[in-house]
Amino acid sequence: MNKKARMNVVLIGGGTGLSVLARGLKNYPIDISAVVTVADDGGSTGKIRSEIDMPAPGDIRNVLAALSESEALIKDLFTYRFNKERIDGHSLGNLMIAAMYDMQGDFSVAVEKLSEILNVKGKVIPSTNLSPQLVAEMSDGSMYIGESYIPKVSKQIERMYILPSNIDGSNRAVEAIENADFIIYGPGSLYTSIMPNVLPKNINNVLKNLNAHQIYISNIVEQPGETISMSAADAVEAIHKHIGKDVIKHVIASDENTKELVTERYKEEGVTAVKIGRDELKEKNINAYIYDNIVQKTEDGILRHDSVQLSKNIYELLLELVDTIEY
Repeated sequence: MNKKARMNVVLIGGGTGLSVLARGLKNYPIDISAVVTVADDGGSTGKIRSEIDMPAPGDIRNVLAALSESEALIKDLFTYRFNKERIDGHSLGNLMIAAMYDMQGDFSVAVEKLSEILNVKGKVIPSTNLSPQLVAEMSDGSMYIGESYIPKVSKQIERMYILPSNIDGSNRAVEAIENADFIIYGPGSLYTSIMPNVLPKNINNVLKNLNAHQIYISNIVEQPGETISMSAADAVEAIHKHIGKDVIKHVIASDENTKELVTERYKEEGVTAVKIGRDELKEKNINAYIYDNIVQKTEDGILRHDSVQLSKNIYELLLELVDTIEY
């Protein structure tokens, strides 16, 4: 493939992490498709799901805003929440997605139409067109249902499932993944943002048979209820377990100096910086790319990926890897 051609890059995940990545990557000459989880069931999203019986709009809303060419205004508009009786607590973005879904009767089409209105740079694609429930099997054999509830249990997660179990991924998601030069997982919640996207059988099958480079972006800190004591290598192993094949060949992570940035608010929760697990990655022939400039601390002590630096490093890596893709 000629390096001057536009690369097809598929982002897989949800939550704030995927939005941070999308916000930075949209400034580069690549074709972005974001395959986003629709299994969220908390807050405004949960209320809309129960009242309208539609896939969760919350993570979709965040990525739409991040990829919009008018992001600053759209973000404020989308996150505006009403305090008026029946629409109390609902964000305008969720209501707009719900309205478009009601008009179109197809969730993928609704998101596509709204993307046109918002002048979105790239494609935002729900991983499924239905409204799935997320199920976690814990290491002690117990089972818990609900994306927002699972992390609160604070048990070690053994395996994730979705209900109904025979649910298919959306045709648009499958098509985007089939045409991808690169698949990027994360950053974001391992079990409740990334895993729901790889579980639909047709998406799972496509991921197993791709020639595309598959890349995992490690989280900065551990997540209570999901990844305490898990390294980046452990996270990759968990993704491979759920896909059913070792597909990830590259891992992007922050260096060990991140530990120095971990604030008291994290320590009080028993949370520390995610370890890399270099030896385990090397044993699996997985390349580790470690950066010292991709983490920033907010004024209130939250650690986030630096959208500008993370996307710059990723784009440079994609340019290095693109000529090694076999077609």
